[in-house]
Order: sequence, then structure tokens, then C-alpha cells
Amino acid sequence: MRISSRAIVFGVAFLAGSSAACGQDRFANVRIKTHPVAGNIYMLEGRGGNIGVSAGPDGILIVDDQFAPLADKIRAALAEIGDGKLVFVLNTHFHGDHTGGNPEFGREAHIIAHRNVRKRLSTRQEVLGRTSEPLPKEGLPVITFEESASIHFNGEEIRMIHISSSHTDGDAIVFFTKSNVVHMGDTFFSGKFPFVDLGSGGDVAGLIKTIRKVLEQVPADAKIIPGHGSLSTREDLKAYHQMLIATTEHVREQMKAGKKLDEIQAAGLPSKWDSWGSGFIKTDRWIGIVYDSFSKKRGEQ
Repeated sequence: MRISSRAIVFGVAFLAGSSAACGQDRFANVRIKTHPVAGNIYMLEGRGGNIGVSAGPDGILIVDDQFAPLADKIRAALAEIGDGKLVFVLNTHFHGDHTGGNPEFGREAHIIAHRNVRKRLSTRQEVLGRTSEPLPKEGLPVITFEESASIHFNGEEIRMIHISSSHTDGDAIVFFTKSNVVHMGDTFFSGKFPFVDLGSGGDVAGLIKTIRKVLEQVPADAKIIPGHGSLSTREDLKAYHQMLIATTEHVREQMKAGKKLDEIQAAGLPSKWDSWGSGFIKTDRWIGIVYDSFSKKRGEQ
């Protein structure tokens, strides 16, 4: 699949999270915005993936940590939420815009993630043509799991569940069970076509399965924190799932008819999905991801 210059720019951004090359000046004007979600759960928006926060009598737990140069700004935002100590950092997957702050926060808190996250963070990785070096020891998860893990913290069970390879091969969905909040990581780009990292074990069919399973578990009034985008609802997640199914079926039908990738991209998708291509992943890019994902599956079969 062709990689656009915009894709390379994005790749540099999320892979550079732990690298000095990203430079402090790139983040000088970034402001961390705090959004109350429900009870003692908050969402921090800055640059990179949305951060989930649980703040209460047991201290502070965060889900993802953006980029290392933003660590002090993130700490300042956390201090405004609560005066407790940072105890846990949960990683939803390995990309640097979600784990770049690990070497900073790993010095003061325990990092928890799927086992494939530790595997990828501890070895050289290549995404979108950009290579990322292994994180230092303090940036690696010290607790890993295969299918699920539970953290009993601030009066509720916080569950991390790996359903299927989706955005990557190490995605974790985080359920704040009492607060009725779910952090989706990058399995959910709210209102936009998602980036599925096929080279890192991502899979479009697996993504559809993951979203379906989450929808089966969350009630109608749940608050959903996406990896990227605004705080969302179950209806937003349902619309996202419907988009994934419909656009994937459209591309697969064209594939079965014997059309090549460039032909399918030239024809595009039905106009009802136009607005979904307004984010980082444009329509032709999404078609390419679907095409490559199912071509790979067909090759494996």
C-alpha cells in the first residue's frame, strides 16, 4: 500500500515519543486540557492519544501518557485533579504517542500492558517507514497479561481486556467498571477512519470483532474515551462499528469482483462516508488498509 507524506509525518510523531529528536520546541505550545468524564474519571487532551485518569483516595492511575516532553505538563494537570501519588500507568498499545512518556512516569509508577506491548517497546520497531529504538528499562511494562488483568483501585475494578489483534497485536480496552467509562485506545478514532497498523499485527477483521464485543458489554449511558477524538457515547461507538462493517464489505465486494487497489481507490466509497475521511486517514488510505488486511488474510488461507 502506498504511504503518503502525511502518513510519514504522523509516523514520525507517534514513533518519536521517546526520542530526543522530537525536540522540546515541538511541544512548547501544547496545552493539556482536562475534561471531567464521570465521578473521579477524567480525560486529558494534549498532543497524542487521549489520557484517561482515575484520581481518588488510592492515588492516581493514568491510561497512556503521550510524549516524554509533555511529562511535566501532564504532571501539572494531574496535580490540579488530585494531590495523590501516581501509582499505575496502563498502556493501551505500544505506539509512541501513547507510550512516549513511559520512561518519565515509569520511574514513579508501575506500568501495565499486554505482553506484546512490552515485547515491542523492548525491541526495535518500524512503523510507516520510521524506526523506533527500544525504550529504556524504566519505560517498559513491569506487569503484563495475555487476555485480561484487573486493578482494584479508587473503589472500583479497572479491567484491561485484550479481545483481538485490532489496531496492533497488543491492544487493551480499559473498563472503569463502577464509573461506567471505557478507554478504547486506538481501536476507536471517534468519527474518523482508523489507522490499523498491519505491520505490527493489526487486523481490520479483528478490529470489527473488538468493537462488537465492547458494544455487547457497555450500557447505553457509558462514556467512551477514544484514542483520538472527543469524548464519546455508546451511540458514537455504534456508528463507528457500522462504518467499519459497511466500508469493509464495500471494499471486499470490489476485491471479489477482481478489481485492483487503484481502481477501488479511484471509485471511492459511498458518499455517506465522506466525513469519516476528514482525519489523518483519508478515504483512499482507509480503502488501502482494508484491501491489504484482507489480501493478507486471503494469502494466509
